[in-house]
Amino acid sequence: MRYNILIAALSIALLPVSSLAQEYPKEVVDAAHSISSHTLMDYVHEMCLPTYEGRGAGSEGYTKIANWVADHLSQWGVQPTGDDNTYFQKYPWPYTEVLAPGEVELIVVQKGDTIRKPYTIPDQFFPGSNSDSGIVEAEVVYVGFGISAPELGYDDYKGIDVKGKIVVFASESPAKSDHPDVEKWVPYSLHQYKFKNALEKGAAGVLYVGTIANPSIPFQKEMVYAHIGDQVVAELFYGTGKEYGALKNSIHKTIKPASMSLKKSARIVAQTVHHPNTITSNVLGLVEGSDPDLKDEVILIGAHLDGQGNPGVLLPGALDNATGVANIMEVARAFAQLPQKPKRSVAFIFIGAEETGLIGSNYFVNNPTIPKEKTICFINLDMVGNGRGLALWGAESYPHILEPFAKANADFVHRNFSSSPARIPRTRPRSDAAVFLKAGYSAVSVGATERVKPVNYHHPDDKPENTITPEIMEDASQVLFLGVWNLANR
Repeated sequence: MRYNILIAALSIALLPVSSLAQEYPKEVVDAAHSISSHTLMDYVHEMCLPTYEGRGAGSEGYTKIANWVADHLSQWGVQPTGDDNTYFQKYPWPYTEVLAPGEVELIVVQKGDTIRKPYTIPDQFFPGSNSDSGIVEAEVVYVGFGISAPELGYDDYKGIDVKGKIVVFASESPAKSDHPDVEKWVPYSLHQYKFKNALEKGAAGVLYVGTIANPSIPFQKEMVYAHIGDQVVAELFYGTGKEYGALKNSIHKTIKPASMSLKKSARIVAQTVHHPNTITSNVLGLVEGSDPDLKDEVILIGAHLDGQGNPGVLLPGALDNATGVANIMEVARAFAQLPQKPKRSVAFIFIGAEETGLIGSNYFVNNPTIPKEKTICFINLDMVGNGRGLALWGAESYPHILEPFAKANADFVHRNFSSSPARIPRTRPRSDAAVFLKAGYSAVSVGATERVKPVNYHHPDDKPENTITPEIMEDASQVLFLGVWNLANR
């Protein structure tokens, strides 16, 4: 009796394995199992080392990490598919070296006495990644969103003198994402526009509201700037009779400027060297399919390789985006080492200069090394390393893509799995997936949901031990591998 019960129990326990073996060849199951959180975290720790300088686009550190990825692809037998039969697709991108954290100081004159209050990084202020080198000490003027849009009947600089002064403004625009005409405001919401506009209006410096590293602000000669946090903003507005948050909400509601002098001065110190002629790159490789008729069709998987750099303080960029890169590396290794390749080809793109304004993905879609008409889809991974659940964002618009991944999750890792429709953003694009989508590709993004650790977005504390749950990285990579296997063999 006990023997029969034991046999029955063993039979039930073995059912999922037997079923899985019928669905996937043994070598595919073995390859999926070979994807390990330990190896993934080894990759992440490597990418976060100071020798790579935060992987800032254009830096020597980025070149080193690009070579490191290419070396792994070569060792695994992944074919180069960059320019001139190399792993690299190179393009110019200027780089600003930040020599020191710099300074931000509030200056208040009371009853003839000058009071100076210095601030500290990273919570109170953050150095400008592309600031010019210099010292600016001047009166501070609040100019809302820093926008002059006469055709929209809006000008934050109208009637206020900012020549030789430091201006304070916020990111985005007066029109929120649900505004009926938000598309008209998009060109004015770009960092590039705001800083150019401030310089043209005669401002000597900028205090940009929000303490996150932002390498997408372009270098401009004679423009010294820093990012400031809530405490600095509150103290700049102290004694004016206005509260920053309420003033900003009023601008959103009325779409009318509310610029004003803050009756205080500030000092910004930046120590930088600008390198205008540096080169950065995308890194590309391909595992060729096994079917003579289908191997020209390609599934393209991507993640941005660059980080936020080292603007006076190292930004390791563990979650953003060493995780996505590590996930793809393990999937590339697993495909390359399969004895029998999938029917369609699988390509991998490690994208440069994402953090500087989606430069690398834009460069690729305009100069594809893999024909667009042969690309089945683009699958993006960004910050996939913190959570309990998995998602394939955008895939509801592509049932033929969603089904193979939902099946892989159901067959193998059994995580909560969700999706959403693909949408071209009405405001400025924020991801490489949006660039591919806008360019006419079928584009989806692997995501992690139900986050369990702080994100520390664009912050020095984005370290492996602070922001990553290794188990979700392993499961995301396994689902990616098996989902792509399913899709490649449809």
